[in-house]
Amino acid sequence: MSDLIKKIKEKKVDLPENVLDVLENCKAVHFFNTTDELVEAATNGQKEYEVKYDIPGKGEYVEAVVQKVKNGISANYTEAYMRRRDPGTMVIADDQPTDKTRFKDKYKYDFPSLQEETFAWLKEQELAVFFYFAGRAGIGSLGIAIAPANAGFFALGLAMLQEHVSLEELKQGDEIKSSIFVAPVFRHTHFEGKQVVVHNRTEKVHELYSYNLYPGPSAKKGLYGVLLTQGEKEGWITAHCSAVQSVSPYDNLTTLMHEGASGGGKSELHQHIVREHDGRVLIGTNTTTGEKRYISIPRFCSFTPVADDMAFCHPDVQEDDGKLRIVDAENAWFVRVDSVNKYGDDPFLEEKTINPSMPLLFLNIDTKPESTALIWDHIEDEPGVKCPNPRVILPRKSVEDAIEGEVAVDIRSFGLRTTRCTKEDPSIGIVGMFHILPPAIAWLWRLVAPRGLKNPSIVGTGKMQSEGVGSYWPFATGRMVTHANLLLKQITDTPRTTFTLVPNQNIGAWEVGFKPQLLMREYLTRRGAARFREDQYQEARCPLLGYELNHLTIESSKIPSRFLKVYNQPEVGIEGYDAGAEMLKSFFKEELQKYLTPDLHPTGRKIIEACLNDASIEEYNEIVPMSFEYGYSFNKIDNHE
Repeated sequence: MSDLIKKIKEKKVDLPENVLDVLENCKAVHFFNTTDELVEAATNGQKEYEVKYDIPGKGEYVEAVVQKVKNGISANYTEAYMRRRDPGTMVIADDQPTDKTRFKDKYKYDFPSLQEETFAWLKEQELAVFFYFAGRAGIGSLGIAIAPANAGFFALGLAMLQEHVSLEELKQGDEIKSSIFVAPVFRHTHFEGKQVVVHNRTEKVHELYSYNLYPGPSAKKGLYGVLLTQGEKEGWITAHCSAVQSVSPYDNLTTLMHEGASGGGKSELHQHIVREHDGRVLIGTNTTTGEKRYISIPRFCSFTPVADDMAFCHPDVQEDDGKLRIVDAENAWFVRVDSVNKYGDDPFLEEKTINPSMPLLFLNIDTKPESTALIWDHIEDEPGVKCPNPRVILPRKSVEDAIEGEVAVDIRSFGLRTTRCTKEDPSIGIVGMFHILPPAIAWLWRLVAPRGLKNPSIVGTGKMQSEGVGSYWPFATGRMVTHANLLLKQITDTPRTTFTLVPNQNIGAWEVGFKPQLLMREYLTRRGAARFREDQYQEARCPLLGYELNHLTIESSKIPSRFLKVYNQPEVGIEGYDAGAEMLKSFFKEELQKYLTPDLHPTGRKIIEACLNDASIEEYNEIVPMSFEYGYSFNKIDNHE
């Protein structure tokens, strides 16, 4: 231990006082200099290992069973609740500005007392310790992780998702800007078994206290919160998005960035379109009649991945040309594989996970020790009910053609998880194959960011909810209005990036899965820089949906009008469509109220008030023009009255 601290001090890296105190007084320290060392530690060198703790008043409790498999490590939680992220996980312990729930308000006592209990518990343990870089490409900050040594699989997940930093890689005078303390027993002793992650933003260090072993809300989204906090202070955004560069059969290169709430289709943007046995592509199945509709596409576009879930929109990568530029913010991708149910559903992921170039971490996959983890073998939450959130952590460097640097975004889409809509049972499932959005309406969608129903990634509440600003609000620590203003400036500064809206799961009465965004990728890649002709689109019946398409043809195959204009479906009609539109409008009006604070930018206030007054698309375009020919200055946009 003293040797480790000596080496750190030789690098002139100052450990935070609470970190130093825990390390000097714990039972033992296991410092991990490489991710490969954590792979071995995940199962304690055994074929199968139980991660268990003695819970006061409860006895021995097994949190997870970890197995060594041929293609990496497989971890399965003993409790179905722990296999998905709880959206109510985050609490704020400090007194800095925030719109989030504060620890004292929720639990009726001050956090420092729990903090001391946490440190006392950690001092009784053998600890796994390592450095990480929260971020990528030189954007982000150095951090240190401290977890019980027997939770090696969690430490492995953290070290894969972030950039594992060895002692040798520490630079002279590096500053530690974040720390994460992992104490899983506290969810039982203090939080009634719930997932809790406490953020404590001190003057120098953003501290995370993870009181559970599911990496989603802490190792991934918790450290996403660290990046958002940094961006909030410095005036930039880490977008909640995936991105690909797609190349058409005619060599058009198009970069697509896809945002959205959890379940909105970010990881699915990387999926290849699967053909039926006869070579056709299934668009969807009518849930009322059972009819299936197909399209024939002789050759698909090729694409290379850029980002899976998070991307930096940092000032250092921008150019003053009207297009947004992004760079991947992650070292590995936390890929949900619930849509892979059999061999052949996703050949790309199957190839990368069955015979990977390095060990992977699988979560919620049914395995046996020394078997091969197969991403379609999802563990069951209960007999006959598969876990909806199977995951694999896929390092970027295991994907050979992943783009390393920044890219300029041509199409910026927003995904919406929609439910079945009929005139008898209307819902927000009135969105066509895809819509073109004016910038002002695109901003509103990011402020509201509907999560949709039957979300596979998180513990649901049974009704549609808002994930808020940019869809990343569940992970941010500060104020909503700050992020709303940052997003508005970003949108008005990048008028040459086109905005679209795309549904998944259902279009009216048709079950479509993620085909809309995959077919949108195919079509818009083929178009390249070509503009839409005026006869190709019209104002949508519901203004919040921007412009709807009049016709859509891919490689001489026409998409039926019922998929473009949902009111053309006999099961929906005008009656069902308008009822769904009213639901959508009501939801927007309810959620947008919280942004009307004195600090909201005047242009943003105009847009929100326009929505509250049922504005037309033309009125939105008067506030922020849709043409990219207007000036790129945010300040100019506000002075066009």
